[in-house]
Amino acid sequence: MKPRISMLTLGARDLEKSIRFYEQGLGLPRMPSPPQVAFFTLNGSWLGLYGREALAEDAGVSAGGSGFAGIAMAHNVDSESAVDELLEQAVAAGAQLVKPGRKTSWGGYAGYFADPDGYLWEVAHNPFFWVGPHDEEG
Repeated sequence: MKPRISMLTLGARDLEKSIRFYEQGLGLPRMPSPPQVAFFTLNGSWLGLYGREALAEDAGVSAGGSGFAGIAMAHNVDSESAVDELLEQAVAAGAQLVKPGRKTSWGGYAGYFADPDGYLWEVAHNPFFWVGPHDEEG
């Protein structure tokens, strides 16, 4: 297997609400796609939104999961203030603030929000991880 993730697909309970959150609220660029799915271009990969029931059916598993799913996505930015700004943008778009930005035990600054389906996103400034011209951020 080559070391990359081509696409991350999230099962959405309310697909239209999730599309609005990511497209209008966070400003992710949406690709043309059929109405039952949405794709957003990321830096070298894609984010997909698909109905939760349909995604579970496609994988052959139950859609009834609850609680912590054991996964969080992360978005690195170039400053502590950018962490706070993105957390505020997400909350204004309908996210739930899970953990405000604060100093971390590993020497950075990070906080968490949950999207409309409860998927966790960490927004972090890691002074040891360069975010530069090849990394889109913001």
